[in-house]
Amino acid sequence: MLRPQDNGSRERKSLNGLWSFVLDPDGRGRTDRWFAGPLAGARQMAVPASYNDITTDAGVRDHVGVAWYQLTTYVPRGWGGRRIVLNVEAATHRATVWVDETEVVAHEGGYTPFEADLTEHVTPGERIRITIAVDNTLTFRTIPPGIVEDTPHGKKQKYWHDFFNYAGLHRSVWLHATGPEHLTDVTVVTGLDGGTGTVEYTVESTGGARVAVILRDADGNPVAEGDGARGTLVVPDVHPWAPGDGYLYELDVQLFDAAGTVLDRYLQNVGVRTVAVSGTRFLLNGEPFYFTGFGMHEDHTVLGKGHNDALMLHDFELLDWIGANSFRTSHYPYSQDVLDYADRRGIVVIDETAAVGLNMSVGGGMFGAQGYPTYSADTVNDETQRVHAQAIRELVARDKNHPSVVLWSIANEPESETEAGEEYFRPLFELTRELDPTRPVGFVNMMMAYYPRCRVSQFADVLMLNRYYGWYVATGDLAAAEEMWENELRGWAAENKPILITEYGADTYPGLRSLTAEPWSEEYQTAYLEMNHRLFDRIDAVVGEHVWNFADFTTTSGIVRVGGNKKGVFTRDRKPKAAAYALRERWKGKRP
Repeated sequence: MLRPQDNGSRERKSLNGLWSFVLDPDGRGRTDRWFAGPLAGARQMAVPASYNDITTDAGVRDHVGVAWYQLTTYVPRGWGGRRIVLNVEAATHRATVWVDETEVVAHEGGYTPFEADLTEHVTPGERIRITIAVDNTLTFRTIPPGIVEDTPHGKKQKYWHDFFNYAGLHRSVWLHATGPEHLTDVTVVTGLDGGTGTVEYTVESTGGARVAVILRDADGNPVAEGDGARGTLVVPDVHPWAPGDGYLYELDVQLFDAAGTVLDRYLQNVGVRTVAVSGTRFLLNGEPFYFTGFGMHEDHTVLGKGHNDALMLHDFELLDWIGANSFRTSHYPYSQDVLDYADRRGIVVIDETAAVGLNMSVGGGMFGAQGYPTYSADTVNDETQRVHAQAIRELVARDKNHPSVVLWSIANEPESETEAGEEYFRPLFELTRELDPTRPVGFVNMMMAYYPRCRVSQFADVLMLNRYYGWYVATGDLAAAEEMWENELRGWAAENKPILITEYGADTYPGLRSLTAEPWSEEYQTAYLEMNHRLFDRIDAVVGEHVWNFADFTTTSGIVRVGGNKKGVFTRDRKPKAAAYALRERWKGKRP
């Protein structure tokens, strides 16, 4: 699937804005055919945005089930004879779409795009009604998982990930048009040999029309050309894509008929770089790379997980200010706009699926069993694994061409110390490597699968560890925490793989100060980070540090989450805590 774009052969129309919106707590909408006419009793809802925090109604914020969106628009008259497609960039967690009274597509998964060919259902120049039913329900068959409990006061969603279950149309919705014969996919794989770069390309299209490609530099000058649906372009004196240097070439892919007329065209950004793992080193362009940065969340006041360009730009400015060179898309794929911008800024990305909460030993930031086995016929099972595999397929298909993406993370903190966990994850690692043999693959290990208990890390190219010694373990005793953490970390170092610390952090209430660095104070957060950094600097196999978290974020309410998770080094509205200045001092010296 190619993302909608405007060029000489393609055109797109944004459907972002205010849509009609109504909740369906009883699940009556499909049976009563709400899609067959205007939504009764609807209010307006912004797209893109989460719907939860926009109103003042607790019933909207905590709704469980289907929410209906509807928009009436026109298909551009100039699209006659064209292939007309509806593209939805994200509907959390699943959606069904109707155009007028015809169901055109259904999709499972809240963070990857899907589309429907509307050519046979619409007439250019005429009005159409688009209805999207978005369902936020989580079960043991979804990624992420959850359960719905029936209570005397209605349905309640329970889930085991420590961030709020925001829902809605979180990213852009498009109508776009191509020719009937068109390009369907472009894949690029880059290489470096001294000062020479290579761009291996594979193009897929409908029919058998001729394909030609032109690679242009950032100034628009052609540097290489190729004919055919497959080939390798050689780029002398290449300008590599590198951390802090987001240099991009443009691959102009064109589809021609027998007379030489352009049938379709697609412009694909290309960053020429290599990624490899060698022993305990993580190599970018053949050089050791040390990750500095964060686990982050798509989380903002009012918008929830809705994408906004201005807020994205500000977050990247803060990453630059603090000296971060990377981040992880915890715990789901981020907007394509974010990855496009990371490409341009030279920010390195660990790209993660939405497989979070596959662990009944812990949930919602609180330790303690949830009362279920993680893997069983009734809980996480073969069907869950099938959904998980499809989530991996869609992630790789969407993000395979981004030079910023250097590592796939296929899960966060699953139960990985059991035989059942080993059997669940073995085929998922195999699948990911089959889909993309060019990037390392890993998952994020949690502290209950401490060394040497974990049975899934054997499959990983990079060991990604979430550890909270000094917070959840040895709380307030940093000396004991450092000793315990070092003992475990040296065990992992013996595995001869790169170690990336993907989470370490302490909840910190902004403005709470303490002479003796007590937990929850800004002083403790800084001292906690300094303890971790002393340790990381002593372990040669450690190739990076991602603080949890970039900014405070919303979670389910609970006695350990006062207004959300407070582990951010910035507040939710992006004000720095004391730790931000300490990190800036450390990372500005480490950045390549």
